[in-house]
Amino acid sequence: MTLTPELREAVLLTIPRLRAFAISLTGNSDRADDLVQDTLLRGLSNLDRFQPGTSIQAWLFTILRNLFYSAHRKRRREVEDLDGGLADKLSSPPEQPGHLDMQDLREALKQLPPEQLEALLLVTVQGFSYEAAAQICGVRVGTIKSRINRARARLSELMGVEESDDLGSDRLTKAVVQDRARL
Repeated sequence: MTLTPELREAVLLTIPRLRAFAISLTGNSDRADDLVQDTLLRGLSNLDRFQPGTSIQAWLFTILRNLFYSAHRKRRREVEDLDGGLADKLSSPPEQPGHLDMQDLREALKQLPPEQLEALLLVTVQGFSYEAAAQICGVRVGTIKSRINRARARLSELMGVEESDDLGSDRLTKAVVQDRARL
C-alpha cells in the first residue's frame, strides 16, 4: 500500500495525540518523542499491513502501545537509582498547596498497573470511546470498563478519598498529563 495524500494527512493529524499518549505512558517527553518516532517508522514501514477502511489512528495507537510494552518489559529488568538520591536532587518542593495535590495524583497514577493507566488515559484524556480504547488495547469493551473502574477505585484508595466521584472530573487527570508534558 502506498501513502496517499489522505492517509498522510490522517497520520500527521494523529501525531500530537500519539505524543500526548506517549508522554502519559512514559512520564518523560524525550522518551515519548522517541516512542512516537519509532511508532511512525514502524507504521510507515509496515503500511502494507494497514487495512484500508479502518482507523489509521487506532492502528498507530496500537503500534505505540505495543512498542511501549516491549520497552517496559526490557526496562523492568534494569535497575535505576535504587535509593532515589539522584531524583531527590532534581526535584524542588512545590510553592503552592495545589502543587501538592497534583504531586499526590502524579504519584498515585505511577502506582497504577500499566494496563489500568493506559485504559484510564485513553478514555479520559485522549477522549476515545470505550469501544475504540478496547480496539487499541486488543481487549473487550468490558475489560476496558473494568480497568477504568479499578483504576479509579485504586486512585481513591491511594489518595484517601472516600468516594471515587470525589476525585473530580477527568480534567484533573488531563492537568496531570499536561503537567507531565511540560517536564
